[in-house]
Amino acid sequence: MLKKSLLPLTLLLAANVALAAVPDEQQNKENVLKFYDYALNDKNFEAAKPFLGEEYKQHNPTAKDGVEGFKEFIAFLKTKYPDSHSEIKRVLTDGDYVVLHVKTSGREPGVTKAIIDIFRLDKQHKIVEHWDVTQTVPEKSANSNGMF
Repeated sequence: MLKKSLLPLTLLLAANVALAAVPDEQQNKENVLKFYDYALNDKNFEAAKPFLGEEYKQHNPTAKDGVEGFKEFIAFLKTKYPDSHSEIKRVLTDGDYVVLHVKTSGREPGVTKAIIDIFRLDKQHKIVEHWDVTQTVPEKSANSNGMF
């Protein structure tokens, strides 16, 4: 048990550690948002590349692993879906993780998708890992809440 005289110091140190994480989370958030816009909306791999780490682990089973795999994915989007657009609706950060809730259109005529993208960043604020789940927004819903 901590002595009463050490308790204020311990609380102060804990608060400083928590506050130190805020700038890192903010930088991670900013980097992911810039990366996403360059990559998914502009379809510009060269502009997005500085936000990637040397290693890039991909968990989407339809995309190749690594930085080169991501480069191929952007080239595919640029060729097959040049008018696709992703609108970020929500951003959540938790330490090294940034989660995006995204509305995507322009890949299939008349189809809108809801996507959750999860990114893990390294200590240099570079994206090193990615997961995603995608769901088609239905024409009719069992509730009136909407997906976004």
